[in-house]
Amino acid sequence: MSSNTLKLTLAVFAGGFLGTILRFLINQFTAGTMFPAGTVVENITGSFLLGLVTGWIIIRHVSPVLKEGIGAGFCGGYTTMSTFMGDVGLLSVTSESAVLMIATYVLISLSGGMAAAWFGIHLGQKAAGGEGK
Repeated sequence: MSSNTLKLTLAVFAGGFLGTILRFLINQFTAGTMFPAGTVVENITGSFLLGLVTGWIIIRHVSPVLKEGIGAGFCGGYTTMSTFMGDVGLLSVTSESAVLMIATYVLISLSGGMAAAWFGIHLGQKAAGGEGK
C-alpha cells in the first residue's frame, strides 16, 4: 500500500469514526419518537456539510486527504441511506397512518437533503472566494 493510499484510508477511517459516533448520539437524543427525526436531521445536515465541502473544493482544490476524510469518511459515516430505507419499512408496519407518515418522511428527507446540498455548495463556493452561481 502506498503512502498516499494509507493517508487516504486513515482519513476516511477517522472521519467515518467521528461521523458514526455523532449519528449514534443524535439517534440517542431523538429516541422514543415514532417519527425518525434523528435520521432526518442527520441526512439533511450531512447533505449540507457535503455540499459545503464540495463547493469549497470546487474553488480551492483542497488536498484529497481532507476531501475524502470529510466526504467519504465523516459524511459517509454520519448520513445513512440504509437507516432511511429501514425507517420507511418500520413506519409501514408500526404506524396507524403509515402512508401519510412515509410520504411525510420521504418528502422531508429528499427535498430537505437536496435543498441543503444545493445551499451548501453555493455557500462553500462563496466562502472559498468563488462566485457560487
